[in-house]
Amino acid sequence: MIGVGKHGRRYACHIRDDVPELQLVGLARRDAAKAAALAAEFGCRAYTDYRELIAAPDVEAVIVVVPPTLHCDIVAAAAEHRRAILLEKPAAVNLAVGRELLACTQRTRVPVMVAQTLRYNAVVHTIRAALPTIGAIHSVRVSQRFEPSPLDWIDDPATSGGGMILHTGVHMFDLIRLLTGLEAARVSCETTRIVTRNTEDNFSATIAMEGGRVLASAVGSRATHSRCGGIEVAGERAQLAGDHVLRRAYRIEGTTMTPLAIPPSTQTIPEVLRDFAGALSTCGPMPVSLEEGLRAVAIAEACYRASAAGKSVEVEAI
Repeated sequence: MIGVGKHGRRYACHIRDDVPELQLVGLARRDAAKAAALAAEFGCRAYTDYRELIAAPDVEAVIVVVPPTLHCDIVAAAAEHRRAILLEKPAAVNLAVGRELLACTQRTRVPVMVAQTLRYNAVVHTIRAALPTIGAIHSVRVSQRFEPSPLDWIDDPATSGGGMILHTGVHMFDLIRLLTGLEAARVSCETTRIVTRNTEDNFSATIAMEGGRVLASAVGSRATHSRCGGIEVAGERAQLAGDHVLRRAYRIEGTTMTPLAIPPSTQTIPEVLRDFAGALSTCGPMPVSLEEGLRAVAIAEACYRASAAGKSVEVEAI
């Protein structure tokens, strides 16, 4: 584990408690005292230099849970030592860096999975399973509303690389790709700052998908003392609607709304870890490749360009 802050600690707990397929042998955190305390808690070695952890002979893979501005050097070191990588989203701060990561890992043939955890949500699974019942899709709308972030570094562009578009929007952009099976072509976007001062915490984006038939919208806010995660998919025959936070899912035909059975709630991080472990054990393809993670970053970057230009822009290829 590289990065064992608030979110990284969740990964460490799940590896210890829920995912016997993986064994935590070491963790890296810059604060030596905190690293030692965490290592004692999780029964592994402590490092303050991630390079030493990566070079350890019993390390087969690394899980990277740090701000995305730190990804480039860590991924390069892991690739040099041929260590498989599970990379927290966003995969990169922008496409230029993302292309460097991609070139580095392709050159060394190191497998990389991006932890797009929303894919593993039970409501998302339910809506995806029901897609064949609504006919050809022509419209998708997703939203995420959360409380202001307690993490100070999120509002520091030098560390975070961006605000809600980059850190939460990539979940929605990836979900739109997953639901439609299409790539984004053009984006328009507006942003504001409600609580934050240096990065956006409120945005609305309209996305035209390839082929010109499907329109999608993504709306996000981290400035409300409430939570929700709306998903709407409109097809030729019916609609699907749900909320991945509030655990609701429906099929709507005419004005009849039929509840969909949602499987028992499972935490998404253990599912990500199991998928990562499974791909490693079989030498199979990673469930969410670095290329897929970067396609969400490409949409985020287009949102920033569109907001700055005040007009729609094309989404760049990876």
